[in-house]
Amino acid sequence: MPKHFLMCRPDFFTVEYAINPWMRPEAGADRDVAVRQWEGLKTAYEELGHQVSLIDPIAGLPDMVFAANGALVVGGRVYGARFAYPQRAAEGPAYLRWFTDRGYEALEPSHVNEGEGDFLTLDDVILAGTGFRTDVVAHQEAQEYLGRPVVSLTLVDPRFYHLDTALFPIDGHNVGYYPAAFSPGSLAVLRRMFPDAVIATDRDAEVLGLNAVSDGTNVVINAEASDLHLELKRRGYEVIPVDLSELRKAGGGPKCCTLEIRGEI
Repeated sequence: MPKHFLMCRPDFFTVEYAINPWMRPEAGADRDVAVRQWEGLKTAYEELGHQVSLIDPIAGLPDMVFAANGALVVGGRVYGARFAYPQRAAEGPAYLRWFTDRGYEALEPSHVNEGEGDFLTLDDVILAGTGFRTDVVAHQEAQEYLGRPVVSLTLVDPRFYHLDTALFPIDGHNVGYYPAAFSPGSLAVLRRMFPDAVIATDRDAEVLGLNAVSDGTNVVINAEASDLHLELKRRGYEVIPVDLSELRKAGGGPKCCTLEIRGEI
């Protein structure tokens, strides 16, 4: 089934501060390369038949390209983002405005959360990360607003600071994840909920291979995540590799660049 994605062209992308372990301002980043790689991701979605809408980038917000962090959209209702770091604070209102200008029902959050960075939606449940960026009370706020069960998972490795760096929904009922990113109790929950999950190797996780986007048939995934490629193909999925190595310098991958709009108004 075709999906609807919101993306933001990285016209102002740079690495000028460090708010996660991937970011090294002294090493910099090449904006032109980032734009070319982002365009390749957008083209991949369109060639798969998905709809891509765009939000205008804003000067001074280099991480706005990571659209997934901007909101959570379920059933046509928008739960807005409230960013943990001041460097990204203006992104939340910008994304919320994009939706309200188009008539979506939206909630400005009371608690710190970073949208689909820490909320991943399956058919019957929303998995929600906490530990680095999103307050666990935001999980409760999202559940009340969206009327969907929310399961809290605690992240423990700062390299995997958002849930979408350590786990991705393969379809509406199953996921892939990296066990070492989670607390013992959260890992036990994942094992109970998803006994047939795809388990990522250290090598896959370290190239943000789990920051992937699946439509249930095709998986758009970082090109370097070779073990995940093989396992997904073995299970019958079509693997669509993309190169987002420049955006990875800020800790981002395919999913980070992609906010799914579920349920049209």
